[in-house]
Formats: sequence, C-alpha cells, structure tokens
Amino acid sequence: MDIAEVAKQSGVPASTLRFYEEKGLIHSVGRQGLRRVFNANILERLALIALGRAAGFSLDEIASIIGQERSPDIDRDRLVSKADELDKTIQDLIVMRDGLRHVADCSAPGHMECPKFRRLLRLAARGVISSEGSGERPHKERLKRRLSRTNR
Repeated sequence: MDIAEVAKQSGVPASTLRFYEEKGLIHSVGRQGLRRVFNANILERLALIALGRAAGFSLDEIASIIGQERSPDIDRDRLVSKADELDKTIQDLIVMRDGLRHVADCSAPGHMECPKFRRLLRLAARGVISSEGSGERPHKERLKRRLSRTNR
C-alpha cells in the first residue's frame, strides 16, 4: 500500500506518516517510484499509535511500548501506570468541575467575594491544582478537604 493510500484509509496526513517513520514508529518496506510503500499491517500500527496518543502517551513512549516488531509486545505495567495517572487526573478534574459549578451558582455578589473561588485561586497559585500533566498532584480527597475548609 503506498503512502497516499495509507493516508486516505487512515486519515493520517502523509507528512505525519513521514514523521512517524523518522521517529521509528512505522517502517516502509520500499518505494514505488518516489512514494513510500507500507505493509498491510500499517493501519493496525497507526491505530495503536492513535490509541497511545489518546491515552496521553508521548510518541517516544509509544515507540518504546509498541517496539519495532510486527506484533507489539505491549508492556502491561506501563499501561497500568498510565491508567493510574489518568484516574488521578480524572479525580482532580471532577474536583475542579465541582468547584467551578459552585462558583457559577454562588450567591456571593462577585466571584472574588466567593470564599470557595478564593480558595481555588490560592490552590492554583501554590501549584496544588494545575493544568499541567506533570508532577505529583494531590489525591481527590485531599483536594476536596482543602476546598471544603471554606464555607459554601
């Protein structure tokens, strides 16, 4: 299957396919004129890459997880670790969502007068809550306790 057909069937642009090949995520088996040619299993491999990206893995992590072989031997411990990380992120997002909903419905005259919103601001300024996916973040219950110290 040439690169144009792979791009058409997978929805992955040819430029991305070339980049993935540079990174070692996929491999062409030759050329047909100037076009790269791939094995039929390329679509499955691209699906694995897409799944890894959706789960939050970097391309380097995906490369090490799926390896160079035709049939990947996926490291189950890494998957469990990523699932745990996603659980923490989901818990933090639930707390944030609940805090924002409270602030949206708060009877305080303005957001800056809302004690819970002020608490969210302080936690964000200290880095306890963050939009970044790196580093350790507090467990949901710990964050809830911190937010609940302020009267609703």
